Amino acid sequence: MSDNSETAPETSPTPFDWTTLAALRSRLEAELFSLNKTVLLDALASAGITHVVVTFDGYSDSGQIENVDVRSGDDDIAMPDARIEIAQAVWGQSEPERSTVTLATAVESLAYDVLERTHGGWENNDGAYGDITFDVAERTITLDYNERYTASENYTHSF
Repeated sequence: MSDNSETAPETSPTPFDWTTLAALRSRLEAELFSLNKTVLLDALASAGITHVVVTFDGYSDSGQIENVDVRSGDDDIAMPDARIEIAQAVWGQSEPERSTVTLATAVESLAYDVLERTHGGWENNDGAYGDITFDVAERTITLDYNERYTASENYTHSF
């Protein structure tokens, strides 16, 4: 009796390449940030908003947005209830997760993105505080960041 069945050659699994996945995610996050920024600034402009100033504060491993000021020229106004679609990268997925959110939620999302992209861990230990300004006419988001730290100086003198 002869056995004519073919057996597939054994292959070992390819090692999981974290570096490649992290690079792809970083690229996707940068693209999505740019897209989300454009969509948000367009919506703010359509609503007649000229500036949004987000005040944040964090310390002791906790951080949050303290206040959001919305301005039309020199006037403080309420954030409109309008909704926009934003997208976020999901680890291990090539396609982003899309969701429809209020302008207020989109502002907070981009504010936290700005902090994480520039100062990951801003809420840890002594933390940090500052403002994130969305300038609609200039189409910019500016982070004014203040980092807290505890210093210690020791002097020993022997005579």
